[in-house]
Amino acid sequence: MLTKRIIPCLDIKNGRTVKGVNFVDLRDAGDPVELAAIYAKTGADELVFLDISATEERRKTLANLVRNVAAKVNIPFTVGGGISSVEDVDILLQNGADKVSINSSAVKNPNLINELSSKFGSQCITVAIDAKQINNEWIVHLVGGKVPTALNLFNWAKEVELRGAGEILFTSMDNDGTKDGFANTALAKLSNELNIPIIASGGAGTIEHFVDTFKKGNSDAALAASVFHFKEIGIPELKIKLKQEGVPVRI
Repeated sequence: MLTKRIIPCLDIKNGRTVKGVNFVDLRDAGDPVELAAIYAKTGADELVFLDISATEERRKTLANLVRNVAAKVNIPFTVGGGISSVEDVDILLQNGADKVSINSSAVKNPNLINELSSKFGSQCITVAIDAKQINNEWIVHLVGGKVPTALNLFNWAKEVELRGAGEILFTSMDNDGTKDGFANTALAKLSNELNIPIIASGGAGTIEHFVDTFKKGNSDAALAASVFHFKEIGIPELKIKLKQEGVPVRI
């Protein structure tokens, strides 16, 4: 059985790690390179870096951040934010990123998924989907959750898989930063309907929330930010508990 992955997420704005609630009210959480090194040493399986202002402000994720992280960590890491072309991805991978995450650019140009997976391999391509419930339907949002689309979460996820994405990072905007748990019903449906890995994001507050998303949400990985950044949950203790609960993890 494949082990379940624990993934700290570092949201980057102006070169610093930040964290908010429901995508707003951001507070500083430290230097991203220093945090990355700590997570790599304490048992994180992967890391995700998202430049949350890149798409909104129309600027590119800085390649030097990727170089600095690659020099300090020995675990895979994904970079996202403002990526909209083969050239963008090529620069990030050449500077040390293992995977890239695309979101708004994939919705605006779905064929970009096909292009990137064909050029670099599906294992390098993560499609991030931010969605919230509107009238009991999960609706995909863009630009850091600011712009609603006409896309249904599950229909878009299926299209993303067909176009060659290697995995999906699903963030529930309703759960993000609330520490009330992951959106496990939606996650279980995604896992049931798709064949690629699903990363759960949004809502981690306790160790039990991680247990639940692996058991009830059938998630392949769980991503979190503030509970790790502000030392509310330690990755070693989290993994010990998951193992005790029968969840396969790398210790």
